[in-house]
Amino acid sequence: MKKSKLIGLFILFIASLSNDAQSQQLTKISDLVYIQNAEPIDLIGYGLVTGLERTGDRVTSGQSANFTVQSISNMLENFGINVDPSGLRTRNVAAVMVTARLDPYSATGSRLDVTISSLGDASSLQGGVLLLTPLMEPNSKTIHASAQGPILVGGISANNEAGGSFRVNQSLTGTIPNGAVVSKSKELNISLDESLRLVLRNPNYTNARSMVEVVNDRFDQELATIIHAGLVEVNWPDSLLDDGMMNIFTSILLEESVSVQNDARVVINERTGTIVAGGAVIIDEVMISHGNLRISTTQIPVVSQPGALSGGETVTLNIPQTQVSEDVAESIILPSETTVGQLSQTLNTLNLTPRDIISIFQSLDRAGVLRGELIVL
Repeated sequence: MKKSKLIGLFILFIASLSNDAQSQQLTKISDLVYIQNAEPIDLIGYGLVTGLERTGDRVTSGQSANFTVQSISNMLENFGINVDPSGLRTRNVAAVMVTARLDPYSATGSRLDVTISSLGDASSLQGGVLLLTPLMEPNSKTIHASAQGPILVGGISANNEAGGSFRVNQSLTGTIPNGAVVSKSKELNISLDESLRLVLRNPNYTNARSMVEVVNDRFDQELATIIHAGLVEVNWPDSLLDDGMMNIFTSILLEESVSVQNDARVVINERTGTIVAGGAVIIDEVMISHGNLRISTTQIPVVSQPGALSGGETVTLNIPQTQVSEDVAESIILPSETTVGQLSQTLNTLNLTPRDIISIFQSLDRAGVLRGELIVL
């Protein structure tokens, strides 16, 4: 009996080691860090989006978005066309802010993804095209890239003649994949006089220690040390005689793989209603009660008939009518150590919308029962 028990315990021990090995994930150091003084920089620009189907800024003189009127006038002057801003009556143009992130290793001619967001009172950017927009680094005012192209919008919005509207997700923000071309790259200053400092994208002492151990084992020297959870310092080997060998050493170092500990996170994109939760996310015991409140407004047409011989005209008036209804709240109780998969199956039984699930995750975080970091984009 004792022997069989020992064999059973040994099998369980081997199985646990196998599970631990499978749960460990090997990641290249280059995916975990960026080199200090070689971090990406954020770019910003102001531009115009054209080709909108009467969903752009109101540019009539005396109304909002006067900067759009001035921008259109200035743009046309560059083509030799003089236009009085007070005479513009277009709704096909919208003023936008354009943002992008420049990687330090992006050379001249490289392409960047850009994000466009409405600045005025446009109702939608769907179907629009961004005109050529310079992107600059805000502090130095240096122009590093230019963006242009058709916009991809993750939402849909529409209006009808009766005053009703329909919208799915956010339609005032869009993207242009590879929409910007780099015209001036960032200068990197790395020399043998200073140590190579690696900044962790997600500070974590465990991952920093794993990196130090791998680097020191790989080069058989005590080159790497932990400064803090977000910074690892690596000394240059004595065998490096000139600056030209630094790139080779850095390439070998960054290609090394380490076993990393992934943080439990839930990422929410409120613009598109998207939720992404890692498998390490755990929910403690909690009760969830959810109900829906619906408020709808309709326009009821009423014909107003003037009296005989009054000289009036027959007109049709729209009288608003509001209806409010509330569903009976449904409650569920989640046991301790509930996983994301179990939570998903439970929430599916309530027939919730993505917006409802987003609200529940935010409430779980506020209640302190969500074992993980909640990130809202």
